[in-house]
Amino acid sequence: MKQIILQKTKEIKAEVVAIRRHLHQYPELSFNEFETSKFIQQKLTEWGIQFQNNIVKTGVVALIESSKNKSTCIALRADIDALPIQELNDVEYKSKKNGVMHACGHDVHTSILLATAKILNEIKDQLPQSVKLIFQPGEEKLPGGAKLMIEAGVLENPTVSQIFALHVFPELEAGKVGLKSGMYMASTDEVYITIIGKGGHAAMPKQTIDPIIIASNLILALQDIPNKICPKDIPCVLAFGRIEGLGATNVIPDKVELQGTFRTMNEEWRSKAHQKIKEIAQQITESFGGKVEVDIVNGYPFLRNDPVLTEKTRTKLNQFFGEENVIDLPIRMTAEDFAFFAEKIPATFIRLGVRNENIGIIQPVHNAKFDIDEDALVYGVQTFMAICND
Repeated sequence: MKQIILQKTKEIKAEVVAIRRHLHQYPELSFNEFETSKFIQQKLTEWGIQFQNNIVKTGVVALIESSKNKSTCIALRADIDALPIQELNDVEYKSKKNGVMHACGHDVHTSILLATAKILNEIKDQLPQSVKLIFQPGEEKLPGGAKLMIEAGVLENPTVSQIFALHVFPELEAGKVGLKSGMYMASTDEVYITIIGKGGHAAMPKQTIDPIIIASNLILALQDIPNKICPKDIPCVLAFGRIEGLGATNVIPDKVELQGTFRTMNEEWRSKAHQKIKEIAQQITESFGGKVEVDIVNGYPFLRNDPVLTEKTRTKLNQFFGEENVIDLPIRMTAEDFAFFAEKIPATFIRLGVRNENIGIIQPVHNAKFDIDEDALVYGVQTFMAICND
């Protein structure tokens, strides 16, 4: 089977590169991937693969039924949305949509899953089980397309017993893959704080309740949560990426708004930390005579790779790529809505190396100059194919 996979992926390289370049040129934001969805459907129709569409508006689910065994089914998932970033790459397949870019590699994931679907369909007589292919919208935006697709029943009819996904990883060279058993990625919540003071002339600060001073003290005080209050064995991040106080050089504003993120890997601590954020915000603000409003929006849960499934997957990838090319990864405080799938059934999330320093492919995801070594597309298809076969 390895030789069949190698031959099939060699034959499909030009096509998967062309698919990826097309998708890269026409990115669409979360839950608005209408043309992307149409393109996916066109390809599946061209290859004679049955599918369902209009799942969470733009989601598509295809099914490759095994001729040998229709009683069991695994799933492969790819996210299809892009980011609100202006691309700065000077390449022929540069984004044609102003301010929108596939800067997180979802065009890569979608292309790989499409190519995998084509090959699986060609060899379905040899598959040990059926394979469901989930093209999922809205990974980059709460509440997460994965959550909505699960609610729409994508893990049913037929019932999915295991699920896999891969994601571009610029830290790894193309030709390498990485994975980690157990806890891997953090939960993520959005923190919105509004500090209400009393504005006035900056030359007369005693007549004001300065929300900028309050915000400064509050941000520093809140760092006690990850640095001192959090149990030492639980990873935790609380960071603020936006502060807005619309005053001027001589104007103290009436209010300041903060926006941040809270991330951790323990649900009990997650709940306690939310309460701590609110308590500290209240204490600090009231000590200066101000008022505060705190809104914490629950985001994605932490991502735990099923240990048994992940080690079984590692063995398959070791056999296909060689142990030196299968890397054991550390935990990450980034987040992924694939975690919703991992809450429901055994799941494994795999990292796909896309780096190539020789041709300048070094930029991280969510960067305006992110790109990939296109050989990684073939390695991605081989990864999925190795997983699907015994």
